[in-house]
Amino acid sequence: MADLPAMKTSPKFIFFSDFDGTITLADSNDFLTDNIGYGQAQRKQENKDTLEGRNTFRKSFEGMMKSVTAPYDECIDLLVKNIKLDPYFKEFYEWALQNNIPVVVLSSGMVPIISALLHHLVGPSAEHIQIVSNDVRAKPGKSMNEQDGWDLVFHDDSDFGHDKSLTIRPYAQLPEGQRPTMFYAGDGVSDLSAAKETDLLFAKEGNDLVTFCVREDIPFTTFRDWSSITETVQEIVAGKRTVKDSAQDGFASYQRQHPA
Repeated sequence: MADLPAMKTSPKFIFFSDFDGTITLADSNDFLTDNIGYGQAQRKQENKDTLEGRNTFRKSFEGMMKSVTAPYDECIDLLVKNIKLDPYFKEFYEWALQNNIPVVVLSSGMVPIISALLHHLVGPSAEHIQIVSNDVRAKPGKSMNEQDGWDLVFHDDSDFGHDKSLTIRPYAQLPEGQRPTMFYAGDGVSDLSAAKETDLLFAKEGNDLVTFCVREDIPFTTFRDWSSITETVQEIVAGKRTVKDSAQDGFASYQRQHPA
């Protein structure tokens, strides 16, 4: 299990989650792009092109980050001052810690920013959250903390830059009796690779991941904030409802609210 860190305590449940716009209220990468990069209009068009298959997430995200040339420490400082946590995530996380449910962040963002925000917003206990993400490095002959001094380093060679399914799949392939029940929460185009991989998918209402799941007929349940995620997961852990029922009920509820 050495290559599956979340199995260290032999949990029966694991919660995988996107970070930006899912655990946080706003996307830190979008915030940087909109405010000190090439701007919101171009970013939204890039997201649309990715969702509709005209571009890869990797190319789109690389362009976003290349447009941000501020020193990296200034980027982190700007985000710490402006990005807020979902008001119910900390409550969920503390409950998960107490109940041996590892929380694993799978992000297309960058490790230093995610670490800084989690430490600031969650506190010291955030050190127990495993982060699997892209990274960052200084450009040759430069410091990361000078103007135009850093580059994005993708996690893998996929069209996503970080194919989140590659982290989840080895857990899913564990033999019966060892394999935990797995949850995933996400909101956008960076979560497309993870959408089919877990037992129950929470997709943030009104966002691109919902659009994708409806189009591809992938079962999901929507969430507005982490209070509903907490309620659902607690009921499943207590044996009051099944993962299958939650997925079917969530999808049926969405279809009722959004008739074709």
